[in-house]
Amino acid sequence: MGVIAKLKGELVDIIEWLDDSRTTLAWRFPRYQNEIKNGAQLIVREGQRAVFVYRGQLADEFGPGHYELTTENLPILSTLQGWKHGFDSPFRSEVYFINTRPVTEMRWGTPNPITIRDPEFKLVPVRANGLCVVRVADPAIFLRQVIGTDSNVDVDEVGELLRRVIAQAFADLIIKSGVGVLDLQGRVGEIAAQLRQLVAERVDDEYGLAIDDVILNVSLPEEITAAITRGVARGLEEQGFLDQVDDMQKFQQGRFGDALVTGAQNGGGVSDFLGAGMGLALGQQVGDAIAGAPAAQPGVAPSAPPPLPTASFHVEQNGQAVGPYTVAQIQASVAAGAVTAATLVWSPELTQWTAAGRVPALAPPFAAPPPLPPRPATPPPPPTAGPNG
Repeated sequence: MGVIAKLKGELVDIIEWLDDSRTTLAWRFPRYQNEIKNGAQLIVREGQRAVFVYRGQLADEFGPGHYELTTENLPILSTLQGWKHGFDSPFRSEVYFINTRPVTEMRWGTPNPITIRDPEFKLVPVRANGLCVVRVADPAIFLRQVIGTDSNVDVDEVGELLRRVIAQAFADLIIKSGVGVLDLQGRVGEIAAQLRQLVAERVDDEYGLAIDDVILNVSLPEEITAAITRGVARGLEEQGFLDQVDDMQKFQQGRFGDALVTGAQNGGGVSDFLGAGMGLALGQQVGDAIAGAPAAQPGVAPSAPPPLPTASFHVEQNGQAVGPYTVAQIQASVAAGAVTAATLVWSPELTQWTAAGRVPALAPPFAAPPPLPPRPATPPPPPTAGPNG
């Protein structure tokens, strides 16, 4: 190979950066002692900036596009190298590519809890963590303050710096605002917006970075969280909210009883027959009460209705516990054949699941009837008279 061909092979013709890591913030184009050819092609892709540096001084900067490096588009570099009338020979210059796309996976957190004053809980240690969306906004400042002489700058290299800045900004913001514990979690969105603005002010002119968003999560001690939960419950009780919940539970229980009766009318399994038993038992008690009640007398207040049957037994059905059901319901299901003596039942009075036939309260329907009394012997037929008789 001739000298001219070898020299041309060492010159740089195309300058570009192909990056798919999404975590690299800056990359220096490797020259390896090569010189940049006059008229070389510079390709800057979207989300990139190219900066030329000559002997430690920032020269020309290029945004996304395709360029041919000549004197006209390298005015600063031409001035630094003394190209008064253009240049025809190769030249030396460092080229840095800056990633201007936002980096969304930078996590942060307070290394130590921050103690804040609260009017109710006094001194409370608080921790915070979240995500930070950062990007390079000013390549020139970033190159001077962060890159230096590094050939490759990853997000991890500025991550530790940003974590310290965010943690300190959060501490300053919380202490200065004087917000209490009860208001802290309710104003997370507002505090996150203030934190983003405060951090951005501390890293824009100093490091050339922009903070697009800060996601904030606040952690309180477990005992404080439990105390807040108890306080909320007491407040709901004072407002009568728990009474409304109790009424809703009663309403749901009533709807559940209606569903059981409907299931018994449409046919079904054990729970359906027990629902039918509930209906029969209620109907029987209402009928008995009506039949045995004395006629209403003028001026005499009617007596209170009899209490509803108390459900006390759970029944095993296909490996599941259903119920509770009353004795009358279960007896009705025994008559329908849905509950047998071997069906397992349970109640608070029983220590374990027991066959229904062995529970005294449920045993009568399963008891075998006594044997019938012996039938009297048939008297022999009277003798028949003979022919001579």
